[in-house]
Amino acid sequence: MSLTRTQQVQTNGSSATISKSRFLPVFCAAIAVGIFIADTITPTEFAFGVLYVGVVLLAARFLQWRGVVLVTLGCMVLAVLSYLLSQHYVSPGLAVANRLLSLAVIGVAGFLAVQGQSRELVLREQAGLLDLTHDTIFVRDRDDVIVYWNRGAEELYGWKKAEAVGKVTHQLLQTVFPMPLEEITAELLRAGRWQGELVHTKKDGTAAIVASRWSLQRDARGHSFAILETNNDITERKRVEDLTGQVFESSPDGISVIGRDYRFQRVNPVYERIWQMPADRLVGQHVGDLLGTKFFEQEAKSYLDRCFAGESVSFEGWFAHPAGRRYRIMTYSPLRLHSGQVEAALAIIHDLTEHMLASEALHAAQTELAHVNRVTTMGQLTASIAHEVKQPIAAVVTNADAALNWLGAQPPNLDRVREILGQIADDGNRAGQVFDRIRALVKKAPPRKNRFDLNEAILEVIALARSEVLKHDVSLQTGLATGLPAADGDRVQLQQVILNLILNAVDAMRGLGEGARELLISTEADAAGGVLVTVRDSGMGLDPNDADRVFEAFYTTKPEGLGMGLAICRSIVAAHGGQMWASANKPRGAVFQFTLPPESDETARAEPTGGGLVV
Repeated sequence: MSLTRTQQVQTNGSSATISKSRFLPVFCAAIAVGIFIADTITPTEFAFGVLYVGVVLLAARFLQWRGVVLVTLGCMVLAVLSYLLSQHYVSPGLAVANRLLSLAVIGVAGFLAVQGQSRELVLREQAGLLDLTHDTIFVRDRDDVIVYWNRGAEELYGWKKAEAVGKVTHQLLQTVFPMPLEEITAELLRAGRWQGELVHTKKDGTAAIVASRWSLQRDARGHSFAILETNNDITERKRVEDLTGQVFESSPDGISVIGRDYRFQRVNPVYERIWQMPADRLVGQHVGDLLGTKFFEQEAKSYLDRCFAGESVSFEGWFAHPAGRRYRIMTYSPLRLHSGQVEAALAIIHDLTEHMLASEALHAAQTELAHVNRVTTMGQLTASIAHEVKQPIAAVVTNADAALNWLGAQPPNLDRVREILGQIADDGNRAGQVFDRIRALVKKAPPRKNRFDLNEAILEVIALARSEVLKHDVSLQTGLATGLPAADGDRVQLQQVILNLILNAVDAMRGLGEGARELLISTEADAAGGVLVTVRDSGMGLDPNDADRVFEAFYTTKPEGLGMGLAICRSIVAAHGGQMWASANKPRGAVFQFTLPPESDETARAEPTGGGLVV
């Protein structure tokens, strides 16, 4: 857009105002009549008819192109009519030549007027299109004086067109440049364009950050005469970027951006502290150079490749770092541009070392407490254990006496002695199994997760507590479902839970004066595919308001109790991924239930195979 055309567009408003005036048509007609009279009474050697050109040009100010054509034809008719009515004092040839010249000049003026109107209409339409855009567009001359100001500029900055046109751009907008203006001007003159971010001040005093593009306009001889400036308001985007940058820099986690070439593009201060290396050394460094080629190829590269394919990847574990062995959660998230292609990976390291150390210490304390609880429970079963052991030992003694008698017979009955010795071996094994079960429960050992038959483990506990149950006239029944999935966990700890629940049920029914003392232990598959274990008694019952309090530490309803048994039981079940709860039984008694989840699928989760470095 040239400066002349821009000025024409700027005068559209005034042209429209003049065209609406009733004075111009009358004035134009009066001039035409005056020229006709003067041309008629003037000798034909004077080409007075060329003055009709003024009428045509004046008509172009308020008529459309069709009206201009009609006025042009009308002026030509008046010129011919004047020729016919005027006196010819010179040769006819000269008079005709003058008249033809006048007609030609009138025709050329009409053509140029119509053509000018067409160009002006195009410019109006183009200026209207510029007013439709949301971007700010204005044109300034070589002295930075505004000569065009679109509607987008009015909306963004607050100044109307009449207020902005004629003002110096950088004074009006108080422009803040990213570099000296002289350097920007030199780049504009050299390349013909410049783009960058500017800070402008609006009419209300607020600042606006814009992405600015300048285009230099040159004339046919290559001389610059105007600058077209297009600005896009990015204030909100810059604010969000600043906030994002603050999050990046002030995050308590280590954050880095890794490009598709496996090189660091940006790191935050926490990341610098993790690696004890400044950002200028980390940025541009290959991940393999930091971690070591072997660990990069075997571990990190596969995670990054999955991230570059569009997948969010996370893993956790103990890793070696310059600051020592640390437990960290690592996540790789894909970063996409407008094209949708993953351009980089956002790597976040969350340090959970202190949490894991505290968790391990708590787990060790819980394990120790559970062991103490098992030993205490074994103390409660002393009489029952003695009875269980006494039976096979007594049988061994009896069978040994019988064997001696058979050996003393004449002749000795060796077949009978052999049979009795087999019975002695069976009784000895039965006593040994009792001791093995006791030792397993009392032994202090770290938790071990194995797959085992839960029904079989329950039956072993029932055998251990059988004498205690019979001693208090309790009828114990089982309803163990067949085809249950194998339990996944620590067999001894889960047996401790069953044993605690059985002994609590026996204690609850021990004080009953009348009524049946019944204890039912059942297993079944739950809706989630795991196992539901239920221990149901007909004891004193359970207050519904205390159904959850019974699992609190040191809460007990027994004078001699510590209130730790059920709390430990619930923590054991929770550690196995299950839940434990209590409710009242009908018509009396209590029901304790817990679930064990199905075997978890660990294949979906990415886990590091070693304890190497991690980014």
